[in-house]
Order: sequence, then structure tokens, then C-alpha cells
Amino acid sequence: MTDNENDVMRHVIAALVTNEPGVLAQVAGMFAARGFNIDSLVVGRTENDELSRMTIVVNGNSQVIDQVRKQLQKLVPVVKVVDYKDVAYVERDLMLVQVATSSAGGPDQTAVRRSQIIELTNLFRARIVDVSGEGLMIELSGTEDKIEAFISLVEPYGVVELARTGVIAMPRGNADGAPAQSSQTARPRGSRRPKKKGPAVDPKDLPPG
Repeated sequence: MTDNENDVMRHVIAALVTNEPGVLAQVAGMFAARGFNIDSLVVGRTENDELSRMTIVVNGNSQVIDQVRKQLQKLVPVVKVVDYKDVAYVERDLMLVQVATSSAGGPDQTAVRRSQIIELTNLFRARIVDVSGEGLMIELSGTEDKIEAFISLVEPYGVVELARTGVIAMPRGNADGAPAQSSQTARPRGSRRPKKKGPAVDPKDLPPG
């Protein structure tokens, strides 16, 4: 299926960056200055102590996403950028949500509500991580669609508080077996990054593509 340039699509972008102070601020500032709509932005450590992986979920058309990749690649700490649009990948979002169990109908109705919430939790393979007289705290990880579906089902009971980590993603298989990416933008060797600014990067530490 071809991607119409005017169609707004969800793109998951991975950016490998060097561990330097202010990198997250630079990336967030770039998006804010250009009015890009970020659905989520997560940064975390990798197996290489000198590198971190940013996972950015952006909603936009092909032209907007192309601008995002180009602007990201211009930042000095960014080693490589990959759009997972044409890659089979696994994504996960982690949520903690407090759901009310108390009911004006009395203890019996409260017990029924609590039982119903526990049943939903089990169906979604979530975990109850805290219990109080007024509610339950539930931990759930999965795709955005799975988490949104769970939220819609527990909302009638009363969502007291909710927190989500945002999306992290990784391509299926290994880098050697991943399909080539026309959408990626890699910094060529001998580029303008000062030698003292970044670590020596092993190609196997890069996202596939």
C-alpha cells in the first residue's frame, strides 16, 4: 500500500544519541520550535553505556515525517535515525492506573465492582500492584491499542489517576536480517561532528537499516 503524502499516519522513530548533557532538551526544543506534534517521546539507556535510544511517536504526513528525520539528523549528538514504518517491530507502553472500587451501594456492591475490575485485569494479563479500601492500582504493558482498550473498559468504574511511560520499540529479528530502509537518514563518516563530542560507535549498536 502506497503512502499518500497528505495522509496523516502514525510513525515510530528511533534515534540513537550520545550520552551528553542536554540532548533531550535539544530534541524536544527542535520539535517545539517547528510545531511538530509529538504523541510520545521516551529516552533510555542501551547496552552501550555511551549511547541512549530515543523512541519518538509522531503523527503526520510523509512531508512532516521527512522534516522530522532531517532536523533530528542535524543535531550533533544524534548518531542515527530510523523510521519503523516499513519494518516489523515490537512496541510496548507501560501504564499504572488507579481504579475506584468503592460504591454508594454499600459493601456488597463494592465487592462486585472489585471482582469485575480484577476479572478485567486478568483478561488483559495485567497485574494488581496495590490494593486499598477505595481502589486498585493496576500495571499493564502492551501496545497503545491494548492500553487504550483497557482504559475505556475501566473508565466507567472511575479512573482516579493514570500514568504512562510512552512507547518504546525494537525491530523484530536482528539487524542483519532487517529489511533495508529508504526512510532512514544516517550520518556519513567524516561528518562535521567534532571527534571529542561523541564516542566511538560500533555499527552493531545502531538500529537496523
